[in-house]
Amino acid sequence: MRLAILTDGVFPYVIGGMQKHSFYLTKFLVELGVDVTLYHCVTQGEIPTESQVIEDLSLPSDGQFKSECIPFPKGNGLPGHYIRSNYLYSIQQGKKIQKESFDLIYAKGFAAWHLIDQKKKKAKLPPIAVNFHGYEMFQPAADFKTKLQRYLLRGPVKFNNRHADYVFSYGGKITTIIESLGVPTNRIIDIPTGIASSWLKSKDQILPQPKVKLMFLGRYERRKGIEELNEVLEELMDQVDFEVDFVGPIPASKRLKHSKITYHGEIKDQQKLQEIMDKCSVLLCPSHSEGMPNVIMEGMARGLAVLATDVGAVSIQVDQNVGWLIEPAKKEDLIKSLQEIDCCSSEDLLSKRQAAHDKIASRFTWEQISKQTLEEMQTVIKLNPEA
Repeated sequence: MRLAILTDGVFPYVIGGMQKHSFYLTKFLVELGVDVTLYHCVTQGEIPTESQVIEDLSLPSDGQFKSECIPFPKGNGLPGHYIRSNYLYSIQQGKKIQKESFDLIYAKGFAAWHLIDQKKKKAKLPPIAVNFHGYEMFQPAADFKTKLQRYLLRGPVKFNNRHADYVFSYGGKITTIIESLGVPTNRIIDIPTGIASSWLKSKDQILPQPKVKLMFLGRYERRKGIEELNEVLEELMDQVDFEVDFVGPIPASKRLKHSKITYHGEIKDQQKLQEIMDKCSVLLCPSHSEGMPNVIMEGMARGLAVLATDVGAVSIQVDQNVGWLIEPAKKEDLIKSLQEIDCCSSEDLLSKRQAAHDKIASRFTWEQISKQTLEEMQTVIKLNPEA
């Protein structure tokens, strides 16, 4: 099987959830014996050589993997520049791919836009599957500016989804959004994201903690719901016993001043991050929109219960057994759940934490997700023998 993976960057050269997904998808499919050519980009810095990519992704250098990397086109700052840059990028990717022969093209975001356009015009190409991950442009926005920015993306996203041969979805509300774009159910492939098994904590190390700590992990971004969280914490911190740790590049102007709130700043070292997580009991993810957050996977893998909003595919991850699932932008729901956490018995909280760990271990490791993905890809190829 010859597979082309098109992406707008791969970790560690480009940082982000989609890029981390590209990293693990490529790595584990190659380990399963798939012949992969990765078409990716860099947004700054030098283009990595193929040997560098092989080393950084810990891949075998036996010719089974190839890397094609180009700089991502720079925008001019005008409205719509991001969309134009993505289309230009897709043209550059398309020119490279059409010189090769593949059984399937798997594309992140807009990376296959030009190829989809060409196939619509009867160009002979293999099946094209797209994955837009979060579909935030079709989810509620936290403010008018964000809503306007997302509105510009709706048309191009709808075009790519409706004209691709297949669409990968995380499931949950993501699948509902894809269906609303006019994509038939038989062209939607539901597969969740995964997490490296190295993130899994030993279950016998998940123990009751003398002090309940809540944790917010992420950058400052409006859709992450940090404003609402701050408002609620300002009201509650003098009434509750728990403490709160914030990890991520949170601006000083957005930091609360309270003796029970700690800001650790941005932490990139996995071991240091896990050490902080292991001292916490509950992960907070009060987002207005999401795909299927890696941070929830990471928290659950370390034995954290989760308080999250029911957006994107979060309901696939979080249920009443592992935490609290609430409606987005509902301040009263957030207050109620935080009060429940404060009153939660040590036994009940430990049960949720252990259930969270078990759910990840049994369903969401990349060893499992990559096999599911490969099986679906093989089915697509069998159903399209003449493509």
